[in-house]
Amino acid sequence: MPLPRVSGLDALLSRLDSLGFVEELFDHVRDAVFTVKDPEGRYLAMSRSGVERCGLPSKEAALGKSAFDLWPADMARRYAEQDARLFRTGRPIVDALDLTLYPDLRPGWCLTQKVPLKDTGGRVVALACLSTDLPEPSRAGFIDAPFAAAVDHIHGHFAEGLRLEELAALAGLSLGQFERRMRKLFHLSPGQYVMKVRIQAAAQALADSDHPIAAIADEVGFCDQAALSRHFKQVVGLSPAAYRKWAWERTEKPS
Repeated sequence: MPLPRVSGLDALLSRLDSLGFVEELFDHVRDAVFTVKDPEGRYLAMSRSGVERCGLPSKEAALGKSAFDLWPADMARRYAEQDARLFRTGRPIVDALDLTLYPDLRPGWCLTQKVPLKDTGGRVVALACLSTDLPEPSRAGFIDAPFAAAVDHIHGHFAEGLRLEELAALAGLSLGQFERRMRKLFHLSPGQYVMKVRIQAAAQALADSDHPIAAIADEVGFCDQAALSRHFKQVVGLSPAAYRKWAWERTEKPS
């Protein structure tokens, strides 16, 4: 359930209070941490699993603290870099592989999603984050820092002509090993995953801007508008133009 746009941070805090059931829902999910942060990186909300992993006496004790106050430095630094990028660009963080602490406080890997929370003028006033544990792939050795760097590279360079052999080399794996790990984690081949990231970026641009569809196709790595339209409809079920119309009808049209 997406949080509605609000007039500012104070109104957002009031809205969070009224949507306490969202936080309470995640309190019962033991293998995930749900948080909300402001632009300064201070926690506005944290689910019980996060509180327990940080060794805090209560959820209230997390409020106003930053990741550097609560998590190991390397983890906190990466979280802060992601947050800064989201607040700078307004774009969600999708499928980031991050180090975390499991409930027994051992380090492991999680899959992170972050979305911007905007005021009625379209300004990003906070972010919501959900990080889901990946204990089985972690134990099997399917995830390590080079593999996570390769996934990061996809998200940072999806508009370029990515070569799967180069991604596998970045991960320190053979092409077959890289493909097996991608399928294990994301249930997609590397090529399908790159396409997913491009389609997500195109959908975001269609919803948040009035840029010509041909320009968006070029921005996200398609050779032309026809290629974007073909793949977009296969994945989303709507043409780019129909998706934009639907998205704009749900929110205020970009100025």
